[in-house]
Amino acid sequence: MDVDTALSLRMTSLLLGDRSQPDVLGIAEWFGAMQAQDLNSVLWSLGARLPGSTLPEVVAATERRDVVRTWPMRGTVHLVPSADAHWMLELAGVRSLTGVAKRWEYLGLDEKTAHQAMEILAAAIAAGGGRLTRSACLAALTEGGISVDGQRGYHLLWFVSQRGVTAIAPNEGAEQTFVLLDEWAPARNSPSREEGLAILARRYFRSHGPTTIKDFAGWTALTVGDCRKGVAAAGLQAVEVDGVEMWADPAVLDAGPVTGWRALPGFDEYMLGYKDRSMMATTEQIAKIIPGGNGVFQSTLVRDGRVMATWKRTLGKKAVTVTVRPLAHFDLDEALPALEPFAAFVGLPLTVKTPS
Repeated sequence: MDVDTALSLRMTSLLLGDRSQPDVLGIAEWFGAMQAQDLNSVLWSLGARLPGSTLPEVVAATERRDVVRTWPMRGTVHLVPSADAHWMLELAGVRSLTGVAKRWEYLGLDEKTAHQAMEILAAAIAAGGGRLTRSACLAALTEGGISVDGQRGYHLLWFVSQRGVTAIAPNEGAEQTFVLLDEWAPARNSPSREEGLAILARRYFRSHGPTTIKDFAGWTALTVGDCRKGVAAAGLQAVEVDGVEMWADPAVLDAGPVTGWRALPGFDEYMLGYKDRSMMATTEQIAKIIPGGNGVFQSTLVRDGRVMATWKRTLGKKAVTVTVRPLAHFDLDEALPALEPFAAFVGLPLTVKTPS
């Protein structure tokens, strides 16, 4: 198949076409994991796939405890089904711990201190009713005799979650909170390692395909060998896209074309889910989507699966102002309907402008 066909199928897989899931858990299970280091971005990633939903409704859904944010792979925060958090941490997340000793040396930490932090945070969260703000967690570490200066505090919060003790719960106001993972997710799936590889492959390719094993390896940070094992057991179908071998969920291959505009957050799986983003954007466009190559992705306006502009939103008391920066030639009036769902999501009238 050609790139246009593959890109259209990819949009269907990403739940940006006619396919849908009924709720937040359904979307999380479909993807397996959704990039969630930026909370506002992942909330709109969910909202964009739940037409007619509002921000308060999506936030309320994340309080039901069937999804949770943690570091299941690549050392990066993702939203995952709560019942899958433990095995994903053990299968893919653990790879982030391979260089932890060197990091401890740099931060002036050691294994004893890190494990002491696990005990302190577990006890503090339990004593605090099962949930503590980030600042309260850091205060508990300080009171326990562990300095959180510099990057030490963030690292210890990451380490304790990486070990499956804690996880990130929805915010209290503007502040991040942490919970005990075992309490937040009492139901716990426990696939074997081989089954886990197959589950990850099936979920990745059904939500991102057609795409390559290299992209799957980049998404999980697993070895290419493990990725090939997962693909072999996942019931996927190989397709050739302009001479490149890719894999997809067989059920998506009969989907019709996906057309029209989409307004997506910068950290959406549409961009973050791939190592090779050339199907969606040119090299010049990618440089503007990720200015300075610093890992901070701009929100994108997408037409027929391809990036056409970046956008930034400013929430005011009476309106949400969206500034659109075109990366290709188009009539701005064409794109405006794609921004209306976001304005409805945040419950504000829409004002759109372009840089002067």
